Amino acid sequence: MNKPTPSEPSRAFPLLNVLMLVTALALMACLAYGLNSWLRDDSEITWFAPNPGCELHTSACSAQLNDGVLSFAVDVDGPIEALNVLPLEVIVQGVPARQASVEFIGRDMAMGRHHFDLITTAPGHFHGQGQVGLCTQAVMAWRARVVVTTPGGKIGSWFDFEVTRS
Repeated sequence: MNKPTPSEPSRAFPLLNVLMLVTALALMACLAYGLNSWLRDDSEITWFAPNPGCELHTSACSAQLNDGVLSFAVDVDGPIEALNVLPLEVIVQGVPARQASVEFIGRDMAMGRHHFDLITTAPGHFHGQGQVGLCTQAVMAWRARVVVTTPGGKIGSWFDFEVTRS
């Protein structure tokens, strides 16, 4: 009977290494997902519903805040298209705003994180550029989440729009 000596490699050793590697990769993926969710914590944002009848393709949209108004515009001529650079504008009136950001998220499909910090151009006025991703669907439903940092905390609103694949 042949017994393996301590210096002989076992056949199970490569399989064990592969299983440990797969387990480590799965744990890292879970950790990355958890960190992403934790870093994007929305629990400290006070959300305000957008005013009805908004058509982001043609005009600015707004939301009534407790003591003011938040307006959001995508300054394009014509429809909003995927992968095009989009000029973004946020105007906050009646509330002292320090910083603003826009995040595009897919409403019906996970499309990744499309986060854009805007630059302050005047008190309450923020500008920047953004982009929505390309989708395989003929019509993709998007949501623009606008978050503004104020001395009293973060406030925000959302504005829904659709992008037709060209």
